Amino acid sequence: MRRRPQSEGSSSESQSAGDEINVGGDRPPGVRPKAPQTQRSPFVFLTLFVAIVYSSWSVYHYQYQNLPSPLTSEQAGKRGFSEYDALNHVKALTELGPHPIGSDALVLALQYVLAASEEIKKTAHWEVFVEVELFNAKPGVNRLVGGLFKGRTLVYSDLNHIILRILPKYVSNAAENAILVSSHIDTVFSTEGAGDCSSCVAVMLELARGVSQWAHGFKHGVIFLFNTGEEEGLTGAHSFITQHPWSKTIRLAIDLEAMGIGGKSSIFQAGPNPWAIENFAMVAKYPSGQIIAQDLFSSGAIKSATDFQVYKEVAGLSGLDFAYTDNTAVYHTKNDKFELLKPGSLQHLGENMLAFLLQTARSSHLPKSSAMEEEENSGQSSAVFFDILGTYMIVYRQRFANLLYNSVIMQSLLIWAASLLIGGYSAAVSMALSCLSIILMWIFAIGLAVLVAFALPLVSSFSMPYVASPWLVFGLFAAPALVGALTGQYIGYLILRTYLSKVYSKRKQLSPILRAYSVKSEAERWLYKAGSIQWLILLILGNYYKVGSSYLALVWLVPPTFAYGLLEATLSPARLPKPLKLATLLIGLAVPIIISSGTFIQLAGTMIATWVRFDSNPGSTPEWLGNVIVSVFVAVVMCLTLVYLLSYVHLSGVKRLIILSACLVFGLSLVVVVSGIVPPFTNNIARAVNVVQVVDSTGKQDPISYVSIFSTTPGKLTKEVEEVNESFVCGRAKVVDFVTFSVKYGCWAYNDNEGGWSKSDVPLLNVGSDTKQNERITQVSINTKGSTRWALAINFKEIEDFALKDAGNSEELVPVGDKSGVDGWHIIQFSGGKNAPTKFDLTLFWSKNSSQSTEAADGDGQDRLLLKLRTDMNRITPKVERVLSKLPAWCSLFGKSTSPHTLAFLSSLPVAF
Repeated sequence: MRRRPQSEGSSSESQSAGDEINVGGDRPPGVRPKAPQTQRSPFVFLTLFVAIVYSSWSVYHYQYQNLPSPLTSEQAGKRGFSEYDALNHVKALTELGPHPIGSDALVLALQYVLAASEEIKKTAHWEVFVEVELFNAKPGVNRLVGGLFKGRTLVYSDLNHIILRILPKYVSNAAENAILVSSHIDTVFSTEGAGDCSSCVAVMLELARGVSQWAHGFKHGVIFLFNTGEEEGLTGAHSFITQHPWSKTIRLAIDLEAMGIGGKSSIFQAGPNPWAIENFAMVAKYPSGQIIAQDLFSSGAIKSATDFQVYKEVAGLSGLDFAYTDNTAVYHTKNDKFELLKPGSLQHLGENMLAFLLQTARSSHLPKSSAMEEEENSGQSSAVFFDILGTYMIVYRQRFANLLYNSVIMQSLLIWAASLLIGGYSAAVSMALSCLSIILMWIFAIGLAVLVAFALPLVSSFSMPYVASPWLVFGLFAAPALVGALTGQYIGYLILRTYLSKVYSKRKQLSPILRAYSVKSEAERWLYKAGSIQWLILLILGNYYKVGSSYLALVWLVPPTFAYGLLEATLSPARLPKPLKLATLLIGLAVPIIISSGTFIQLAGTMIATWVRFDSNPGSTPEWLGNVIVSVFVAVVMCLTLVYLLSYVHLSGVKRLIILSACLVFGLSLVVVVSGIVPPFTNNIARAVNVVQVVDSTGKQDPISYVSIFSTTPGKLTKEVEEVNESFVCGRAKVVDFVTFSVKYGCWAYNDNEGGWSKSDVPLLNVGSDTKQNERITQVSINTKGSTRWALAINFKEIEDFALKDAGNSEELVPVGDKSGVDGWHIIQFSGGKNAPTKFDLTLFWSKNSSQSTEAADGDGQDRLLLKLRTDMNRITPKVERVLSKLPAWCSLFGKSTSPHTLAFLSSLPVAF
């Protein structure tokens, strides 16, 4: 077969291409130049992709799942921390069962902690003075400015706390400067509370034992507060801070909490003074903490509150807030149990805290109150903190962050300005088109992931079928997001390449082969540089709004840009562009993956788990919303982190393989979900379902009784009701108003003839007087009939102020003044011990703008109510007991400060004109 002779022109073009590629090199005579190769091996890219995924998972596992070995008493010694001894405390407390406020079990729990504290006192170092006190708090009111309890009045009575103070005997002023370590003994009614917070109490007891052997060398005292009432509105911490004389000596507050069970206890709030986090970072053996958690918590994205809010807001203290966050789905359910505590969890927190207390109690000074530091209030001295692989913690102040971020931003802008000036109009258009590819990548990635999110409830019996198996999210959302991101960026790449082809067509000195080679290479480089543009924009925004998590943008901007500048001869148009080196990607992504990949994975897992209790008003959240939030988060993280990696795809033959593989993974995940092979909930990861015997006396002579089933986990209750088989009717036709929240979708059964309650349990609201002279004042008597946990909503469209008294001794509980409403209602939440009052006098001061006639009648019925009362009983009626016995094992009662117990009485008082 004869080969056609090469034309003169093509020979010359080939020679030209060879000359351009071999600038400065010697080509042996007679060797024909080869066309430059831009195609990468698919195998190399797939290996690189797998390596990055594996590295990210390894970082997560080492950072969040690698726990220290538990120590026995002998291994820890008298001055160390023993997890085995701490676990004995956890076991003893959990064996008591749930111990909420007012329960007999809580009395036993207090007695246990008191006895353990007395034992610490007996065995303390002879130069150490240990005081133990059982403190009974007076009635009080906790009214917080912001957060979860904004617009509410939290009233408490008959709360008991154990306080243990450790002082060096021969330091005269040690008692005047103390460090507070605090947690709570009480649990919600639905759980034995191994994680929340028996584990915290156990760590504190073991810490106190160890500290009692060290404190003779301290300069400051250490106070351990074992409070009750945290679960009912942070009332325990408030009663101590406002009533106990030792509270005036506290200079630093440390709060221990749990939003799950076990794992690493991480700092999720610090400050406002950075002194505590800086000292913790210096001495902690296994430092763990991320400011991104603090940013989310303070933004309100995480609907929760801890005692640390009281210490900051009421007492003006600085400090640290720790929390266990592993297995967050078990929070406040039956699965918060001793058996699920991971070995090493308590050792991790105990050793960190012991080292921190030894450091701070020996220091020459403690930080001032945050209220005394005007500069701190401006935020300039607040701390930015994050740990690296759980072994080292970075801490720097916001002032330094401003300098660092501004410096990087200015240098980046100058580099871009210089490159655009040198590159001219074509460089500006290329940058715009590369940014277009980023926009398209985001649109396609989020769009495909959200499309799956909307479709998922249509093919699955549960709206979020991956709660018990979060790894399914990789196939259900990450795979479509990857396909979308690759598709969007590739469309942008084609548009950019088309434009660059026109630009390079004007360079007649280049052969067609070399022009095509240069176009592809330059388009790839622009896509890589566009990744740095998106992170630069995020850094600018984060720096402007002083977001602590802006360090992530810095981490993802600087190393990839540095690697590009070091290895790729940057932006100079004098050199012909070549394909990016794999070394650029590896060097550029190493630091970002180490610092942030574990955090992103942990955050995704926590987000999925919290969906179990997401719907604060059951039925008000669309079934697809959880999927959409998770899918958007996954897609956004993928767009942010894969932007550099995906720029390498377009010069390889791996695009089709990636898309096919992603579709296969998605298909398999969907089959697993639809077939039910992997259950959405398990015995250990339960759906939050509440079963309440409701006795409604609102506007009725004879109360109506029924059993209500509802869930804070979005989705229908079809399967649950089928298994219970007690003639429940489900739907949205009946809204049950529980005062602190409303059930918009639930199930109810009226065939209740078994009792378990009597009319004597029904609360009473009686109008004593109603004067209408200069201002209208109404006196209402309230009898909760033995309930020491109740909620009262006052219509603030009609009422502008009120006062509440204990009818038994006329003691004023809530004075007049300083109140506000939320959505037209002000809510009083009352919780107390066994001896708390049950009869109250309420004085209502009507608003001058009150709708005295027909305006109220135009409402929906709720507007015509002046008061709404719910009283709770921790009592299981025969009907509720039967329903609970039939409820699937993957369901669990869920408790929180606003939810009712298993028996709730509803009453109301209409507006009278």
